[in-house]
Amino acid sequence: MMVSEVPSIPIRTEISDSFLEYSMSVIVSRALPDIRDGLKPVHRRILYAMHDAGLRANTGFTKCARVVGDVMGSYHPHGDSAIYDALVRLGQDFATRYLLIQPQGNFGSPDDPPAAMRYTECRMQQLAERMLEGIDEKTVDYKDTYDGKSLEPVVLPARFPNLLVNGSTGIAVGMATNIPPHNLEEVVDAITHTLENPDATAEELTQFIKGPDFPTGAYILQNQGLRSALTTGRGSIRMRAKADVVEVKKGRTAIVVTELPYQSSPDRIMLKIAELVRDKKIEGIRALTDQSSGKVGTRIVVDLKKDANPNVVLNQLFKMTPLQDTFGVNFVALVDGVPRTLNIADAIGYYIDHQMEVIERRTKFRLEKKQDRIHIVDGLLIALDNIEEVIRIIRQSKDVADARASLMETFKLSEVQTNHILDMPLRRLTAQDVTTLRTEQAQLKKEIKELEAILKSPAKQRKIISDDLQEIREKFGNGRRTRIIPDEGDFSLEDLIADEDLVVTVTNAGYIKAVPAGVYRVQGRGGRGVKAAKLKQDDVVTRVLHTSAHAFLLFFTNRGKVYRIKAHEIPKQDRTARGTLAQAVMPLAPDERIEAVIDTRDYESWKYLVIATAKGQVKKTKFSDYDSRSSTLIAIKIGGDDEVVAVRMTNGDNDLLLFTKDGMGIRFAESDIRAMGRDTQGVRGIKLREGDRVVSVARDGEGEEVLILTQQGFGKRTR
Repeated sequence: MMVSEVPSIPIRTEISDSFLEYSMSVIVSRALPDIRDGLKPVHRRILYAMHDAGLRANTGFTKCARVVGDVMGSYHPHGDSAIYDALVRLGQDFATRYLLIQPQGNFGSPDDPPAAMRYTECRMQQLAERMLEGIDEKTVDYKDTYDGKSLEPVVLPARFPNLLVNGSTGIAVGMATNIPPHNLEEVVDAITHTLENPDATAEELTQFIKGPDFPTGAYILQNQGLRSALTTGRGSIRMRAKADVVEVKKGRTAIVVTELPYQSSPDRIMLKIAELVRDKKIEGIRALTDQSSGKVGTRIVVDLKKDANPNVVLNQLFKMTPLQDTFGVNFVALVDGVPRTLNIADAIGYYIDHQMEVIERRTKFRLEKKQDRIHIVDGLLIALDNIEEVIRIIRQSKDVADARASLMETFKLSEVQTNHILDMPLRRLTAQDVTTLRTEQAQLKKEIKELEAILKSPAKQRKIISDDLQEIREKFGNGRRTRIIPDEGDFSLEDLIADEDLVVTVTNAGYIKAVPAGVYRVQGRGGRGVKAAKLKQDDVVTRVLHTSAHAFLLFFTNRGKVYRIKAHEIPKQDRTARGTLAQAVMPLAPDERIEAVIDTRDYESWKYLVIATAKGQVKKTKFSDYDSRSSTLIAIKIGGDDEVVAVRMTNGDNDLLLFTKDGMGIRFAESDIRAMGRDTQGVRGIKLREGDRVVSVARDGEGEEVLILTQQGFGKRTR
């Protein structure tokens, strides 16, 4: 007995070879789609099994469990759950742009799994039938199934561009693919253009294919990532939910989300919003409800508080939740069994090559059929034209074989022709049948000539592809679901806020509000005006400022601090509303109050800012020093019981006037004070008597007059 020798292989080599073999198996046989039909093996086998079982769009529904069983038993030796998941995805309108499976039953939702396969049913969509159109005409190659008992197609004819239209996602070993869906009408237009202009570039085709078209709609922000995805096959696409601000009750608004970014989960979005509200990272949300249903589709309602700015809240939701998300395009597909990264021009080029091959093979198949038929018709007509002689030969023959040989020799017929003559019943000898055969012969000659012309002319083949695609476009095409809007970069809070004129008011009790300037109508000189605020008893308005929503507001307090916020961040309220406590807008201390408000956009409208305190300290600072990222700054160092009483803007050559409670005053040139940093005390501007304090500061220009008013109503005008 011979003992076979066991070869010795280094374990490093064996592991490397085995892993490489496994990797290639996953890449080629599972995870990546074929560029020609855009399908992975499992999807191809599902469609072929349904085609083989006759589950057409015009037939009844069949249990998904039966389809899964057929696929697993005949073609796909993997788990039933993987096959069912792949089948379900082809029938989910939130996952697949153009459905290939028509579902019946619970096929799941973005948050919920489908029902078990024993409860659901399916059949092919009409568009799926176009994927297999011509498969019985030798248009594609076949290979043995895993058990060698039957055959399966290597690729489907794919009469429409499934990969570009429906996209694909898969993770292989060492590589992945993430191809977004696109609009059928746009893709067909791009293919038609390429058929007419074979050298069309990806840049050129972007005039037809604007970008992905997701089944869930929403928006795509047009940026460099989108263009890169189309022209290189790699890029990051920014998606944004469709959200509208609506009035739900008088004085109350809500944000209603009706379309979500592709592959987003409503439950996950709801949970994220709830977390942000709980952690006080987003203010102004009163309630959150998910009103989505099969009837109304996606509908997430974010109820806002009465004083909330809906545009600011919406902007925060986009920045902090999956209501704005990205789709990383990685257009990887198998080309001749090898993974390649492709742009849209490459993908269209390979699809056209596949269709040219399908048309050529189909035409050859049909030509062979026509030639076989006309060969038989020619023989039948020869026999009918010589029917008397044919009958004589048959009657004189000793058996069928003798008759066949005599007919073939006498009329120069082939064996196929002779067999059909011998099988011809007597009823075919009528004049009507002869006429029918001659008509068929003429028609066959015409069709054969046309088919031969198609085989000889690539231009005719391209015309057939174009015509077929136009027919598919007209029947199955629809408008874009995903709108493409300009991307202005990362959000700032003004991006979704109109730069409207506002009137900001501050009261002595610390209430603050912003009102659109348009609510104050223009009145004549004798008009009484309108009520501007419903204040508490003994409260008065101390500051009124006309500004715009995008302007910076600098709130100077008696404690020497300055708080910088945007005007639109102040709660917008009705004209007669009391307002919101300033502590809700800025972190004021209990003993801190607003003494001055200044608005600016660029910190260049004035050169300096002068601050005066009750004890006569004066400080001049460059206005640009307040242009800081920090929202809270020190404007002046305050000592003891001193406090800020006035803030004035200057241009560097003004005169300054300080007035005290006891009626004293001083005037000096602004240039007498040197500019200092923010975190300083300043210099003495006026020497005060005991018990006296500075109450006001004025800025005087050349030739201007000063009007002084007292608490008792006296006034004096001084030059």
